[in-house]
Amino acid sequence: QVQLVESGGGLAQAGGSLRLSCAASGRTFSSYTTAWFRQAPGKEREFVTAINWGGRSTTYADSVKGRFTISRDNPKNTVYLQMNSLKPEDTAVYYCAATYGSTLYRASYNYGYWGQGTHVTVSS
Repeated sequence: QVQLVESGGGLAQAGGSLRLSCAASGRTFSSYTTAWFRQAPGKEREFVTAINWGGRSTTYADSVKGRFTISRDNPKNTVYLQMNSLKPEDTAVYYCAATYGSTLYRASYNYGYWGQGTHVTVSS
């Protein structure tokens, strides 16, 4: 069992930055691929980015490529999402998710562990 807790959300202006954290507890977090998803009001949950267990491989949605960076610190059992050049369309609830193994899945159904989400609001 893996428990995930997100933090770092809040209000930012367009062009600004925020850093989200996903703290994990439970089983060996370093054996899990971890991803960030987001869900805007009235929209379906969408994939943002994922990082494999070792942190050497990552993948990004086209909408955030070049602006967002995912990283992880396994000794601290934490994954980070650095969000730069924020846009109003980045406004959403951001969820951390984890799945055992090293595959960088983009579909949410592949992830069995989820956090409660953290709100990000970007004003224009």
